[in-house]
Amino acid sequence: MQTTTLSFHNFHAHGALFTNVLRARRESFIVQNKWDLPEVDGMEFDQYDTPQSRWIAVHEFGRVLAGIRMTPTTARCGIYSYMIRDAQLGLLNSIPANLLYHEAPVSPHIWETSRVFIARDVPGDLRCQVQRDLMNEMVGAARTEGATTLLGLCPAVWGRWMRRIGFQTEPAGPALDIGGVLNQAILMRLGANLH
Repeated sequence: MQTTTLSFHNFHAHGALFTNVLRARRESFIVQNKWDLPEVDGMEFDQYDTPQSRWIAVHEFGRVLAGIRMTPTTARCGIYSYMIRDAQLGLLNSIPANLLYHEAPVSPHIWETSRVFIARDVPGDLRCQVQRDLMNEMVGAARTEGATTLLGLCPAVWGRWMRRIGFQTEPAGPALDIGGVLNQAILMRLGANLH
């Protein structure tokens, strides 16, 4: 099992890994969760998959087991910035505007995490290791980019399992039903983690 941080600078060195991440996202979000998201050629993508973002993949023998997208909160692409902020500003109909307790931050030291998934067919005895590898790679990549805090929208249960694998998070907003899944915005301050 490997973990890789992808960017527009290194796609060429990793073969089909990026497209495999987008295919795994489609399987997780469109097929499994039945979310109405853009897709082409079996890949899920949106307006936040830009050169400003980074993608974390846990993979083995070409198969993507888990993934996450990271975007700086300073990102701009047309009218869009980053998913949580744009939802708060009312630009996204599929995510409630009241997802945060406070105004969405814009800071080079805060990155957003989104499109977090673990493939449904990852066996139970491997899931904890996949989660740990995904989070360790995410934290390492965030620190490389100069981030001190991560802001994410993820299934509400993730805060609990993140504590179980050694990461400290705090709620940044209320738990909300988004597309049939109970989600919550969370903050992770990287200095508070031992990884």
